[in-house]
Amino acid sequence: MSTASRRPSLLTMVKWTLLDEMYAGWRQLALLGGNRRSRRWCSGDDALPEVVLLPGVYEHWTFIRPLGNALNAAGHRVRVVRGLSINRLPIAVTAARAVTALAAEPTPSAGRVIVAHSKGGLVGKHLLMDQAAAAAAAAASSAPGRADAAAGALDPGAPPARLPDVGVLGVVAVCTPFAGSRYARMFVNRTMRALRPDDETIVLLGGAASVNARIVSVYGVFDPHVPEGSVLAGATNVQVDTAGHFMILRTPEAAAAVLDGIRALASPLWEPPPVEPPPVSPPPVE
Repeated sequence: MSTASRRPSLLTMVKWTLLDEMYAGWRQLALLGGNRRSRRWCSGDDALPEVVLLPGVYEHWTFIRPLGNALNAAGHRVRVVRGLSINRLPIAVTAARAVTALAAEPTPSAGRVIVAHSKGGLVGKHLLMDQAAAAAAAAASSAPGRADAAAGALDPGAPPARLPDVGVLGVVAVCTPFAGSRYARMFVNRTMRALRPDDETIVLLGGAASVNARIVSVYGVFDPHVPEGSVLAGATNVQVDTAGHFMILRTPEAAAAVLDGIRALASPLWEPPPVEPPPVSPPPVE
């Protein structure tokens, strides 16, 4: 694992981009092999948090099956959120659906950690915001007139206090565009344009810094889809010595970083990282 930034050559970035797109195309075919999760994923160490996989936009959960296999091999039970299809719904709607799905089963004693790719990390952060807002509203419910204000402290559209606590300890996000991606402006469909830096939800998520300490952001030395980078102020930012927006998911470096992130979020001795200026991201390919 490496946290040192380096500037790849233009030729190298073009090569990485082509390989990344080829890998993405190959992984999209994974759905043809079936959408049942492995029975092994239901078994694991009860002392470890359950892992909840959230894929990126236009990705079925099977897209990130290799990462799920690696986490299960390390002892974690792994589950997916059914009903998301290829993650085209708005971020807030998907976060609400994830909470509903998780609430349908008992919360594990060791809690849960969301492991997400790309847009899935934004969904995970929105879920953390919703949970924090609901907890604040519940705490203030005994004081008349204060519950509504507490519920909107993090998100003006936050759910009421009846939103169940589903035991999410935090989010490990891989290649998530926390500041959006300017490339989203090139698309005409709403699904992709919702990832623009000036989109209302992206701006809302960017302003909710209080939950960032419960996020571990993992990214490589070059991401052809997120030129703004995945560094998130107040989060634990980990750069691994590999590249790509998609093919990073298959690398042992990323799997190791994700496992470290899960351990950190689940540790009773874990403390939020100090807020530091974000490192300089490599230049995008225009």
